[in-house]
Amino acid sequence: MDLRCFIKNYNNTNLVVRISIGIVLGVLFAFFVPNFKCIGILGDLFVGALKAIAPILVFILVISSLTQSTQKPDGRFKTVIFFYLLSTFLAAASAVLASFIFPQDLILNAEQTAQQAIPAGMGEVIHNLLIKIVVNPLSSLTEGNYLGILFWAIISGIALKTTASDITKNMLSEFAQCVSQVVRIIINLAPFGIMGLVFSAVSSNGIEIFTLYGKMILLLAGCMIFVYFVMNPLIVYTALRINPYPLIFKCFKESGITAFFTRSSAANIPMNMTLCEKLGLDKDLYSVSIPLGATINMNGAAVTISVMTLAAVHTLGIPVNIITALILSILATFAACGASGVAGGSLLLIPMACSLFGISNDIAIQVVGVGFIIGVIQDSLETSLNSSSDAIFTATAEFFQWKKQGKKLPEINY
Repeated sequence: MDLRCFIKNYNNTNLVVRISIGIVLGVLFAFFVPNFKCIGILGDLFVGALKAIAPILVFILVISSLTQSTQKPDGRFKTVIFFYLLSTFLAAASAVLASFIFPQDLILNAEQTAQQAIPAGMGEVIHNLLIKIVVNPLSSLTEGNYLGILFWAIISGIALKTTASDITKNMLSEFAQCVSQVVRIIINLAPFGIMGLVFSAVSSNGIEIFTLYGKMILLLAGCMIFVYFVMNPLIVYTALRINPYPLIFKCFKESGITAFFTRSSAANIPMNMTLCEKLGLDKDLYSVSIPLGATINMNGAAVTISVMTLAAVHTLGIPVNIITALILSILATFAACGASGVAGGSLLLIPMACSLFGISNDIAIQVVGVGFIIGVIQDSLETSLNSSSDAIFTATAEFFQWKKQGKKLPEINY
């Protein structure tokens, strides 16, 4: 097989399959050639590439999204956006609470962990938070200060929205697409990086690390199942005062299952459009709300960001109180809204949440690496929750309007 044929077959193979093969190879190499340390270099290169591109990605995507013009929303549209943001916040808050109840530990680089300064209390956390926000934007980019990156990106985006020409806005959009494409290239090589990370982890710590990661997967899965089958129905019931589960199960059957296997909210948009048509919804609403939901309705991403961040916090022994947890829930909500359209988007935004606790970028990127190891399952569950929730809340907003107008709500068969 020549090189071009290998590359073609590699690119045509599903990423989940490739990552699974990388994990298996990493374990096998760790058992049979544990001293062959050059394999671990692949993991270092992968983490280094993520560490280099992630700050630029966040900065450019936030500015670009804020400068793009949007349609003036009507009442239903505002209701959908409210449901999207509320459900994402509740998902983040649920994940934070679950992380307190079932704290997780990670295996991190011992040398870098020892160098990590642990805040003395809430006052120092707030002080660090405020100081990091106003750091020079160029320094924020080079040092991976995500709070500063987010602050200056928002300020710049708002300013450019009213002053930039269409040419400038198009240029920013193209830059965002360029950076996203670079990320896709890096993620396409993730199986090699994950093979190196698994090799290093297993050769240093033994096979028991998978027990640790298994607990993490169970916590993530439990949080996402809870959000879908408890929190989402609660929102639907509060808005409509009807049994929410026929709608919940129908959206799961016709959207969630497909999204689980495609692992792409964007690819699942046609399925959601068809589902909305079957529910008798107004096309003028769902033709906008469904693509928008694939961009900002990221309940699963909020869960991932919150759980992984608090796992790093618990591992480092950093104290967390109710105020910090609330700030994390809010930050995870808005960070999740920026996770769309980027392969591994929720994982790449973990460093932003970690920066709230003063966790260095070096350690935060290690957490991202752990995320990619468990991402085969995590990303499928996350996408299923994200995409099916788009249809749920679009339908809820439409039915809420019907109820206000005195119209009869349809019976939903699932």
